[in-house]
Amino acid sequence: MLKRIVDILVSASSLIIAAPFLIGFSVAIWLQDFHTPFFVTDRVGQHSRLFKMVKLRSMVVDAEHIGGTSTSNNDSRITRIGRLIRALKLDEVTQLWNVLKGDMSLVGPRPNIMRGGVELYTDEEMHLLSVRPGITDYSSIVFSDEGAILASAENPDLAYNQLIRPWKSRLSLHYIQHQSFWLDIKLVLITILAIISRPVAEVDCPGAYSPPSTDGINPGRFEGKLPYTVSSARKRRDNDVPELIQT
Repeated sequence: MLKRIVDILVSASSLIIAAPFLIGFSVAIWLQDFHTPFFVTDRVGQHSRLFKMVKLRSMVVDAEHIGGTSTSNNDSRITRIGRLIRALKLDEVTQLWNVLKGDMSLVGPRPNIMRGGVELYTDEEMHLLSVRPGITDYSSIVFSDEGAILASAENPDLAYNQLIRPWKSRLSLHYIQHQSFWLDIKLVLITILAIISRPVAEVDCPGAYSPPSTDGINPGRFEGKLPYTVSSARKRRDNDVPELIQT
């Protein structure tokens, strides 16, 4: 109940504060091609319920029909304004509307698509659907550079499932196991800090001490406990990037 109250208060106040920026960028997006500034897409929420997630559109119209579901930093579908929107994380701010409606929470596992996403989940990963999806959590901070990782991949969707998805799932399962009001507050603050100074946020963000068993989603490279900090998590992750990207 407390989590929901905080979600409502924070999302409502944040939308009011961000409204001038969202309106300005919405107009800029519309002027570039005279199409809707919003990207509305189906996502799988708590208990496998589908909902419409709202984002500021950072890509060309119908981008989902002319490319894969994973997006790298050098994806040609990203518009010039879209690159700025992504850099400032403004495409995520509109999801506060979903938080206000109750589709999402401020903190929780990132919502996934059904096709090529949830339909590939292992039994263990299905536990990710036991809570409301969120705008941020451990995985969002560790993989804030997801686009840069996928930039060198010939097949971004394959690279995502080989490298990023196993890590994200383990980190999100750890969050679910250890979630608390104060952990949510800390993760929100670190997320804001990461936008300003990612290196500082990496040092201050704790990783997982003893995550639940995730053998079903482990590609054989990340056995054992998760690293203590986001910084050490990235180091272990990055050691496997070249090999995994090439396979």
